[in-house]
Amino acid sequence: MSSLQLRILHTLGQKQQIANTAAEFADVDTAAMQAALMSLAARNMVEYKTHESDRWTLTAEAKDIVAHGSHEYRLLQKVTEALDGLKISDVDSVMGSNGKVAQGRAFKNGWIAKEGDKLVAKVAAGSQVQDATAEQLKEIEKTGTLANKKDLAELKKRKLITQSKVFTYSVSKGAEFALEIKQLETDITSDMVVSGSWSKAEFKPYNFDSQGVMPSAGALHPLNKVREEFRQIFFSMGFSEMPSNQYVESGFWNFDTLFVPQQHPARDLQDTFYLKDPATAKEPQDKEYWENVKTVHQDGAYGSIGYRYPWKGEESLRTVLRTHTTAISSQMLKKLAADPKPTRLFSIDRVFRNEAVDATHLAEFHQVEGVFADYNLTLGDLIGFMQQFFDKMGVHDLRFKPTYNPYTEPSLEIYAWHNGLGKWVEIGNSGMFRPEMLEAMGLPKDMRVLGWGLSLERPTMIKYAVSNIRELLGHKVDLDFIENNPAARLDEAIF
Repeated sequence: MSSLQLRILHTLGQKQQIANTAAEFADVDTAAMQAALMSLAARNMVEYKTHESDRWTLTAEAKDIVAHGSHEYRLLQKVTEALDGLKISDVDSVMGSNGKVAQGRAFKNGWIAKEGDKLVAKVAAGSQVQDATAEQLKEIEKTGTLANKKDLAELKKRKLITQSKVFTYSVSKGAEFALEIKQLETDITSDMVVSGSWSKAEFKPYNFDSQGVMPSAGALHPLNKVREEFRQIFFSMGFSEMPSNQYVESGFWNFDTLFVPQQHPARDLQDTFYLKDPATAKEPQDKEYWENVKTVHQDGAYGSIGYRYPWKGEESLRTVLRTHTTAISSQMLKKLAADPKPTRLFSIDRVFRNEAVDATHLAEFHQVEGVFADYNLTLGDLIGFMQQFFDKMGVHDLRFKPTYNPYTEPSLEIYAWHNGLGKWVEIGNSGMFRPEMLEAMGLPKDMRVLGWGLSLERPTMIKYAVSNIRELLGHKVDLDFIENNPAARLDEAIF
């Protein structure tokens, strides 16, 4: 309850009506008056109307005219004081920067005339001259306006006055008028419930038209929204999620088990992040599998001639930041060898590659990977399954292109038609895991494993119309972009 609200109520109680708040409350500014009236009107204690009018105020030059007379009036005084007239060349030195204005207005008023190179007074000696400009400005200073609109326009043209809007209010009593303001409750507290005082309390009515305060809460990153949509697609197709929280792997699981040779360019320092501490990992406990992998690489096995190079165990044990989540798939397939049965697995998590950062590449990104193990699968099963999977993403036009992967044969790049770009774009890679990889783990000869992977960032960028990946991840991300974007829906075509 403010003191101004009480002043308004008591004044209204005495006078029954307030015609002009500006006159009645000269010490209160318009904003404070409006706030007080709105608060009282919300309680139905008063009713008020707003009245808008123009108010004119004096500029600094006009205030000087009110104090000392107009420029033309002062020039007349100077001309009168000079008994033989005032030289025109001396006007500026006498009047300063206002000389031309003073001279022009004095001529217009008929106060002075020009005789040769001098100005002389045309006003009879001893006669009273009315300084209309000064008088008009005094009236404006007192009332804020002039009755004569032509004079008002002239003063405005001379930039002696400025216009502003003035709001005043007329106030009358409302249905709930009282000299005191009841404090209305806004919520029921536990103390009110215990004491029973809530039954006698008066509550402030809810304003259902007003917007509530936005809750202070976090927001899911667009990547997490698309990631969750992918997860639901996998779950709907009978997949189980692989544990993917181990970012550091040995070269054995990241490369060697996948039949990637130790001389492969992907294992160079410019492509892979190697750790200094710890620099090496422990050997796998399954020594037979360790030897199987070594044999496949060095001498060949399971129908393969291998790579025929001296395989080094120390190279296999170097620690790396995983370059793909297929390192997890490899370990899960090795566990599957203990009890071979049809299995569907997926993972979505971060991988790391030593790449130059640009608009479409980062040194770390998310890989979406799925593996499908079953007996006697064929390349047709892979293509059909890919079409089924991407159809659930809203991507219907697919093409497949043969490619090479060290650990899959045959291998296929997956392309989709992008309506926005008007061309086919690569969206993933796939293939059937090689026998050299699977049989070395102990999986049956007739069990086939389909595998495919794609980036999480690319469909997210397409879905949210992001052209630079650095606007999606990193220090350039706009927090409003994260907070205000809707959830992802992949059942509508993202392409």
